[in-house]
Amino acid sequence: MTVTTIGSVKKVLPKTYQHRRKMLTEIMAVMSQYKYLEPVMDRFVFNDGTAKDLLSLVGTVTVLYQGKLYNIPLCLWLDESYPRTAPICYVKPTKEMMIVPSKHVNSNGQILLPYLEEWRHTQCDLHSLIQVIMAVFGETPPLVMRPGSYQHESLYWNSIITSSDTFLKSVCAGEMCV
Repeated sequence: MTVTTIGSVKKVLPKTYQHRRKMLTEIMAVMSQYKYLEPVMDRFVFNDGTAKDLLSLVGTVTVLYQGKLYNIPLCLWLDESYPRTAPICYVKPTKEMMIVPSKHVNSNGQILLPYLEEWRHTQCDLHSLIQVIMAVFGETPPLVMRPGSYQHESLYWNSIITSSDTFLKSVCAGEMCV
């Protein structure tokens, strides 16, 4: 379920979240800086098969790669112990895209960064995490176009997506998600 205001996040955020106030403050800061990321309550399935309803930030961040802007679709899952534990982060390719596994992204799209591995709740936050992700993906893009994928009209190439409703329909050009 997509929630569009901090008030609605507060209403749907389960009481099981231990640090609700800190989390809400960080989400508000992220929503004001990155207008294409939205809080969403959804079911997360862990590697051991257990599932839990968690809050996530879903949408796109803009990355500068070789002088062009590209929108990278992300999902940042916040466990109930956040901010004491790092978010679980994924790139979320559209059907026209493929994940490019690297030292920063595995074949499932999970984002692997020292910032996440060395997470310290007193020194790390969502805003800084997103900045690190943007910097790393600006050097090593996590996605490419699938061979033979439909190319959207050039009007949209290299543009920033202007509606959160269309973030999963990211516009693609060349080999990168735009």
